[in-house]
Amino acid sequence: MADYVLSKHALGMMSERHILEDWVWQTLEESGTAYTGEDGNLHFTKAIPERENRILHVVVSPKDSPKRIVTLFFDRRLRSKR
Repeated sequence: MADYVLSKHALGMMSERHILEDWVWQTLEESGTAYTGEDGNLHFTKAIPERENRILHVVVSPKDSPKRIVTLFFDRRLRSKR
């Protein structure tokens, strides 16, 4: 997506946590939940069927242009209905 760029940290987390880039873009495009956190960053979450519906959490800094994906992780605090 042209409006976003992956930070070095986010790329490292994708590799370490076995998160596919397609899942990141799907989360941004089809997010089940999106909100602005207290940190001012945008937070997107989406269940990933290929990972047993675990919730992918993608954090984006809206202050940068293009917007920078700061970090991403499977959020253990959030559960989806299986």
